[in-house]
Order: sequence, then structure tokens, then C-alpha cells
Amino acid sequence: MTPTIKAVDPSENELLASLEARSKQANLFLRVIANRPEVLKAWVPFYGAIMGPGSVERRIKELVYLTCAYTNRCAFCTAAHTAAGKKAGITEAEMQSLEAGADEGFSAPERAAIAYARELTRTAAAATTRAGLAAHFNDEQIVEITMVAATANWTNRFNNGLSLLP
Repeated sequence: MTPTIKAVDPSENELLASLEARSKQANLFLRVIANRPEVLKAWVPFYGAIMGPGSVERRIKELVYLTCAYTNRCAFCTAAHTAAGKKAGITEAEMQSLEAGADEGFSAPERAAIAYARELTRTAAAATTRAGLAAHFNDEQIVEITMVAATANWTNRFNNGLSLLP
């Protein structure tokens, strides 16, 4: 049997307590990261800088994140980003399409970002699809899309590796 990793109680970590108070819900992902308080402290602004406002629209960021989560079969990230994706305007039908590995119904820039995220997740290189991004995105946006995919893959592997479920 796989040992369970301790989820830090918010009473043991002031930052964790404030984050959960702000969101009005417990967050197992953050509670587990809080086993390394300095990582939790760095994680929050790092994640915000990548997933917050930037040069890439929120919808595309969520399409990329969900593509990685579906590809990696990360239940935790899929659950978290299904809600975020809906807020960003992604429909249930579009989410089903992403989960099935289909790209129909998306705009050309969205398809390029989805294909890149999927290949980067599967191969860690994305040599085939990276060039396709340049037709729709500038260098800053390509870097941002890559950071979203890399972050999604990191969280997917963290959650899957520790068997964290929503």
C-alpha cells in the first residue's frame, strides 16, 4: 500500500490558512506543498505570474492547462481547471473534445496551442508543433504558453505521483 503524504493543517501554516480563508475552501494540493513551507511561499506568486494576466488570453491558458491534465490523466488538475476553464469561456463540449484528444471546433491559434501542449506533454520536446505557434503568437506569448504547459505538467506529476485526488 502506498503511504499517504501528510496534508498540513492550516493551523500549522499561516500562509496556508490565509490562502484557504481567501478561497473559502480547503486545498489538498497546497496542504501537501506546505510540507515544504518555503516552496509554498514561492509557489503562490510563481503560479500567479504564469496563470494570471499576461500576454496570452485566459481561455488559451486554460485550454493548454486542461490539455496537459487530460493527457496526463491528472484527476486533481482536471477538476481544478474544469472550473477555471468554464470561467474562461470553455464549454463542456470543448472540454470533452480536449479530453478525447480532438481539436475540432477550436480557432487556429487555439488548435496550435493545444497541439503544442499535447506534444510537449507527451515528448517533452514538441519539435513538431512548436513552429506552428509562430503563425499565431509572438515570442513572449510562446514562452508564456510553454510556461503554462510546463507548470501544468509539474502539477500533474506532483498530484499523480503522490496520488492526490480532488
